[in-house]
Amino acid sequence: MLTSSLLAAGLLLATDVPLDDLWKDPTFQKEFLGSYGFQAELEPKLTTLERQEMEKILALMATDTQAAMAALERAAAPESSAVFDYTLGNMHFQKDELDEAASGYRTAVAKFPTFRRAWKNLGLIAVRQSRFDDAIKALSRVVELGGADGLTYGLLGYAYSAQGVATSAESAYRNAVLLQPDLLDWKLGLTQSVLKQRKYGEAVTLCEELIARFPDRAEFWLIQANAYVGLNQPMKAAENYEVVQRMGGATPQSLYTLGDIYANENLLDLAARAYRNAIDLDPRQAPARPMRCVEIVAQRGGAAQAKGLADHLRGVLAATLDDTDKKKLLKIEARIAVAEGGGAEAVQTLEEIVSLDPLDGEAILLLAQHYARANDPDKAIFYYERAEGIETFEADARLRHAQILVGQSRFQDAVPLLKRVQELKPREDVGRYLEQVERLARSQR
Repeated sequence: MLTSSLLAAGLLLATDVPLDDLWKDPTFQKEFLGSYGFQAELEPKLTTLERQEMEKILALMATDTQAAMAALERAAAPESSAVFDYTLGNMHFQKDELDEAASGYRTAVAKFPTFRRAWKNLGLIAVRQSRFDDAIKALSRVVELGGADGLTYGLLGYAYSAQGVATSAESAYRNAVLLQPDLLDWKLGLTQSVLKQRKYGEAVTLCEELIARFPDRAEFWLIQANAYVGLNQPMKAAENYEVVQRMGGATPQSLYTLGDIYANENLLDLAARAYRNAIDLDPRQAPARPMRCVEIVAQRGGAAQAKGLADHLRGVLAATLDDTDKKKLLKIEARIAVAEGGGAEAVQTLEEIVSLDPLDGEAILLLAQHYARANDPDKAIFYYERAEGIETFEADARLRHAQILVGQSRFQDAVPLLKRVQELKPREDVGRYLEQVERLARSQR
């Protein structure tokens, strides 16, 4: 039996984890090596002399493996039976000399192309070495030769999955599940394959079976949560993410996704809680994602929750925040304060930022917006004009500047600003606005 946790981990990590425990498993080794007997209908024949030589070698294996290998190397001549090369390959495998083992098997199938056991062993070693193209070729050949079993189909599915061929992986895993229905690894592989194909409903159903058998396995709950997201059932996904958190299996990514779901549903207290937990799980994480979470909560009207989250972020991630991050966080907090229509302290912070970096267009625009809301159009225009000199912010600044002028009935002054906006970033709504302002400007003449 395979070690399920290892293979499952491989599947969940894009199948890039070696299946080390598989090769150490006694049951697998027995199946891999089999006996050193032969299957006459599919395997090369031995002449009388070769058979006598092989019997001597088999006897040596029980007492002196080095002598047996030396005898096999002498016997595995280009004109001799492929059985010698195959047996030599098996002995190298027992010593974990995989390159040498694969070389023996390749020589065997070159001599005898229908040597099914040699093809299978080639495929198994290729999977272990992450040579998935070679694994697919060898294991598919085993299927063609009528020797497919659950292990062959399962590892074929694993190889296809590693290559990103989800449809073929699904087919192989279905056969593996049929032949080895109690093996968790193949069911998990099948679930991952259908999920990659966006067959979300089927993935949910397969996960229900996995969860019923192994309710304490967080990865099954997470896979099902992803499927619920794909089905546009975010609150069902949220239930799974909450279960995973109570199990102690949450990751920063799962908690950020949970927070996003709550934010989209306007459940801002729950969103902030999930984001805080995500921050706490990895105090060394890069600050970009948690800062974006503060912005998300603020944009949805959760000023208080956003302020609390920003304070929490600053406290937990203090060691990872460089000067650029600290400035960005200050601007986020200032934006929240400006959006609320107050914040003398925030304005002071923004002015300090601008004094340190006169080309910080975002801070300049925030100051302009603050003074526009504070009914101080002259100061607002002053800052908008400064922002207009910064290429990245010119279009936005000119548009907002024009809006202030329109509010003052200065339509003729607003028209050139809006025309420049359309040159920089043509937009249908701005175009309509420009037409209206031009009509008003003509009426003033």
